[in-house]
Amino acid sequence: MMNKTKPVEPTGKLSPQPWMAFPETKAVIAALTRDGAEARFVGGCVRDALSHRPVKDIDIATHDPPEKTIALLEAAGIRAIPTGIEHGTVTAVIGARHFEITTLRIDVETDGRRARVSFTDDWAADAARRDFTINALSAAPNGDVYDPFNGIADLAQGQIRFVGRAEDRIREDALRLLRFFRFYATYGRPPGDPEAMAACRKLAALVDTLSGERVRAEMFRILLAPDPATIVSLMRGLGVLKHVLPEANEGRDDKGADGIGRLRAVAWLTTRAVKVDSFAPDALRRLAALADTDRTGALRIADRLRLSNAERDHLVLLADPPVAIKPEMDTRARRRAFHGLGAEMFRSLTIVAWADEVSHASFEPHGRNQAWLDLLKAADDWQPVEFPLKGRDAIAIGIPSGERVGALLAEVETWWIEGDFRAGREECLARLRELAAT
Repeated sequence: MMNKTKPVEPTGKLSPQPWMAFPETKAVIAALTRDGAEARFVGGCVRDALSHRPVKDIDIATHDPPEKTIALLEAAGIRAIPTGIEHGTVTAVIGARHFEITTLRIDVETDGRRARVSFTDDWAADAARRDFTINALSAAPNGDVYDPFNGIADLAQGQIRFVGRAEDRIREDALRLLRFFRFYATYGRPPGDPEAMAACRKLAALVDTLSGERVRAEMFRILLAPDPATIVSLMRGLGVLKHVLPEANEGRDDKGADGIGRLRAVAWLTTRAVKVDSFAPDALRRLAALADTDRTGALRIADRLRLSNAERDHLVLLADPPVAIKPEMDTRARRRAFHGLGAEMFRSLTIVAWADEVSHASFEPHGRNQAWLDLLKAADDWQPVEFPLKGRDAIAIGIPSGERVGALLAEVETWWIEGDFRAGREECLARLRELAAT
C-alpha cells in the first residue's frame, strides 16, 4: 500500500559534488524523475559528502515501485537489474558505474535477521527504519539535504546514535549491533552514546543468531578501521566480543600481553611504523593477531566465520607458522622461508611476530626495530626461484608414471633446497637418477 507523502523541509545544503555531476548520475536521475517522481541520494554518499570523505557508492531512493523504476530506466536505455526487487531494490548500470535504487519502504514485520517490507511514498517513514541518524540523511539532486533525526549534528560531534530506541533497532536486525561498532570505529568519537552501548551490552547474545558470513563481513570492516584495538576493547568490555571471537576474550596471558595488544601493535606497525610500498592493512592478519590462537583455534574461527578455503589456510599459517620468523634468521634460512612461504606470507608472519614481541616487551633494544624492518625489505627483494624439474623429466629417464614420480621429485627438491637452490637442472637430473637407481 502506498501512503500519502508528508512534506519535509530541507535542513542543509551539499556543496557541489563531483559524483553528483557525473553524466551517468545525471542520466539515472533524469530517467527516474521523467514522470514527476522525486528521487534523492540517500545513506552513505550523503553522509560521506558531508564529512568530506571519498564517496564510493551512490545510492538513490524514489517513491515509484520497483517495476516502475525498471521501466523508467529501460526506457532511457539504462540497464536495470532486479538485485533485490522483493525489498524494492534495483541496480542501474551505465558503463562501469552502478547505482543502487530503492523504493521508499517501511518494515511490516521483522525477526532479528530480515524484514518484510511495504512500499510507501513517505520519506520520513523510510528514514525512520534506518539504523543510525547519520545514515538517515538524504539529498535532492540540487544539493538540498533532509535530516529528520539530527544526523548532521551527530556526524559533526562523532556521535553514533540509533534512530529511535536502540533496543528496538537491534531487535529488528541483530546485525545492527555489530554495525554500531563499525560506524563508531570510522565516524565516532568518545564518549559513545550511552543508550546505544547499554543496548549492545544487554542484547550482545543476539550476535549468536547471525550467520557467520554476516559476522565476518562486519568484523573485517572493524578490524580494518584506523584504531581497531580500541573498538575491539570496547566490544570486550560490553560483553560482545565473546560472542564474536571467544578466542580473543580471555584477557592477558602469563607474560602480561593479550590479543588486543597484539592487534594494536599490528595496526601501528602497518599504518605508521613500516613504510614499505608492498605493505597494506590486512583483515586476516589482524584477526590472527587478535585471536592469538593455535591451529585448532584457527580452524574453529574459520568454520564459525565461514571463511573461504584460501582464507582458512591463510589464517592457519598465521596462527601456526611452519617456521619461526625472527631477525636472527641467517640469510640461508630466510631464503628457505621465502621459497616455502612466499614473500607475501613471510611479510605477514613477520609483522605478527614483530607485533607479538612489541606487545610483550616494555621497550625494544636499540636497532631491534631496524632488524625487523630488514626482514621485510629482504622479502621485497626476494626473486622467486623455480625447482628445475617436472614430472615429465622423471618419466623421460625411465621412471614409470605414478606415485613414485612425485615421491622422488620431492626428495630431489628437498636436496635442492638444502643446497640453497644452487643446483641446476643437470645436477638435479643426476640426483634424480641416483635416487631412482637405489
